[in-house]
Amino acid sequence: MALNLAGEKEEINRKKVFSDRERTNILRKGEQRLILFLLPKVPSFISPNGMTAIGTVGSITVLSAFIFAIFFGRAYLLIGLLGLAINWLGDSLDGRLAYFRETPRKWYGFALDIMMDWLSIVLIGLGYYFYAPVNWKILGFLFVVFYGWSMIISLLRYKIIGEYKIDSGNLGPTELRVIIALILISEVFIAGSLNYLAITITILLFVINLIDSIKLLKNGDLRDREEKRS
Repeated sequence: MALNLAGEKEEINRKKVFSDRERTNILRKGEQRLILFLLPKVPSFISPNGMTAIGTVGSITVLSAFIFAIFFGRAYLLIGLLGLAINWLGDSLDGRLAYFRETPRKWYGFALDIMMDWLSIVLIGLGYYFYAPVNWKILGFLFVVFYGWSMIISLLRYKIIGEYKIDSGNLGPTELRVIIALILISEVFIAGSLNYLAITITILLFVINLIDSIKLLKNGDLRDREEKRS
């Protein structure tokens, strides 16, 4: 009986906290459970905006890891793992905390989330740009551009079909953080591997964005046809 009540309470909280968006990423179930576990433990003096700031500190930490690696050795890239964890904490809990406390500001939060996500990816891309050899620096630029492309697709999808999604199929921001973490670990043990793995992730982002763009154009065409008929 107690387990059933606990399960019902968790489901109620889940619907309340995640009501504003649909998640399709691979890690969503475990991620949502962890978020629901952490939300009641956030001190009352930390606001949703405070969590956003914490997420930005995480991105700055990743940038710092690249810079430390340049001067003190690539083992310092492991600091980036801590930065990615902090970034996930802040980015995943800021809006969810507002819904959990029943103080959401839908449009303010939406705008702030987009802007800070963009800033975070710029900081991480900038870190790679500083760290990478001259001939590989273009990958840092392309990574930021393709991630920005995915953000534009999300905004256009929201405009056209009224559905706000931050995931591209099974791949979402959390999975991207995990991939980046694995790339950093690989570079620590195999110098230069970061560059080749960066090519892989950049190509992956390009392919996903291209597929999503084609789907988006089809949705736009469908909406045009529906509006003409009405």
